[in-house]
Amino acid sequence: MTLKKRGKKIIGRRDKADFPCLLLSNIDVKIDTGAYTSSIHCEHIEEIQVEGEKAIRFRLLDSTHPEYNNKEFTFPDYRQKLVKNSFGVTEKRYVIETTITLFGEEIRSAFTLSERGEMKYPVLLGRKLLNRRFLVDTMKINLSYKEKLKA
Repeated sequence: MTLKKRGKKIIGRRDKADFPCLLLSNIDVKIDTGAYTSSIHCEHIEEIQVEGEKAIRFRLLDSTHPEYNNKEFTFPDYRQKLVKNSFGVTEKRYVIETTITLFGEEIRSAFTLSERGEMKYPVLLGRKLLNRRFLVDTMKINLSYKEKLKA
């Protein structure tokens, strides 16, 4: 049973999520209330032309990750955004919209594309995704994943 408070689900400090449009399952995510936008690790990020239109192409995760599939993704709908990274340095990142599944619910949200190879978690979930949906309990982990395993 999903814990709820004031209509919001309780999420822990980290969890596992699915990204059905990106063909990824059980990906480790860290809840980051200090970040506004969510972020996903990818490599080989480049702007390309597809039939005369701009698009963004990238590979998710990296070859050392167990879910790495070497698949290239191309998104014609994307934008750029200035983001302050964890070191306080402002950088320009590409932003895509995709679907994440938590607690059995598909949520459409924006994710910045970031080379996070040095980081422990390939995905950060920021306040924009969390707001009005979740309350964070830092003493808990994998609440969505545990619910998925029970189902």
